Amino acid sequence: MAAIELIKTRLIDKILATKNRKLLEAIDTIFSSALKEEDEILKLSSEQIEMLLMSEEDIKNNNLITETELQKLDKEWLG
Repeated sequence: MAAIELIKTRLIDKILATKNRKLLEAIDTIFSSALKEEDEILKLSSEQIEMLLMSEEDIKNNNLITETELQKLDKEWLG
């Protein structure tokens, strides 16, 4: 976490020091866009939530296969 705080502090210092309006507008646009993307990521459908819960149960029950095993099953299924 200390690394994140250091980055934030450096960014704040640079933002406070600049007088470049276009740069500040660009930074504002980046933050606005990033915040919208974060909101979208957090909104899961009920089906997605159900699938995640099912995945957690599979992990708890050690109902897992390797990627190699999955590829083999895919090839068999595709015939």
